[in-house]
Amino acid sequence: MSGIFSKIISGEIPSHKVAETEHFLAFLDIMPLKRGHVLVIPKKETDYFFDLDEEELSGLMKFSKTVATAMKKAIPCRKIGITVIGLEVPHAHVHLIPIDHVDDMNFAKPKLKPDAAELEQIAAEIRAHFIY
Repeated sequence: MSGIFSKIISGEIPSHKVAETEHFLAFLDIMPLKRGHVLVIPKKETDYFFDLDEEELSGLMKFSKTVATAMKKAIPCRKIGITVIGLEVPHAHVHLIPIDHVDDMNFAKPKLKPDAAELEQIAAEIRAHFIY
């Protein structure tokens, strides 16, 4: 059975894409901790992050770095934080979060609830800085 991220990859569920390659996809979290919170996933469905093979893991991190570079140019923040939790969705993924303080990455905090228009605007701002 396909998980939510596989349905996003296939287009069954819409998303606000930031960047995409043959093997990876970056899109906005619809319940972000901070404005511009992005999820980066491999297109191959793998539940546990450390079950990714060396090439997939390396590729995911390189792609994440490229996305984070574009995010940093588009979203005012001190840094782009990165975390891997992997309990909420059975598909390996990286959270890239614009941060000014360490508490900005506290997943116990209430999430933002941007509407679709705001999410698309943010995605467009990040895409404008993405270098292929």
